[in-house]
Amino acid sequence: MEKLSCILLVDDDKTTNFLNNLLLADLSVAHQVLVAENGQQALCILREQGNTNNCPALILLDINMPVMNGFEFLEAYQELDFVNKQTVVIMMLTTSLNPRDVMRLQEMPLQGFLSKPLTREKVQQLLKEHFPQKLAV
Repeated sequence: MEKLSCILLVDDDKTTNFLNNLLLADLSVAHQVLVAENGQQALCILREQGNTNNCPALILLDINMPVMNGFEFLEAYQELDFVNKQTVVIMMLTTSLNPRDVMRLQEMPLQGFLSKPLTREKVQQLLKEHFPQKLAV
């Protein structure tokens, strides 16, 4: 079973990032897990790695963050140009499933929503739906 090249966690909560990183490492679903604490850091990572073999295949994105929130990241992401952009899966991983937020996000380049916390079952379902050819769990 093949692993994803890279997963990008975008969340300002260090504990959430630590736990998600630990879970993903335990499941051995990616060769690398990168962490950004806001949308701006995530954009920098994508600009650096977007045209490489290490481009994130999956982005787990929080909505509420300082500096650049999830909405602002998604708007800026649409302006990025890199080779693998069409194959990147972006999932909103958040505690905020406010109906207004959900409506706004439906117009963004987003494949779905996951509520926190991230669990083994949620990762397995995500892989099954979006990466069936790489099922690593």
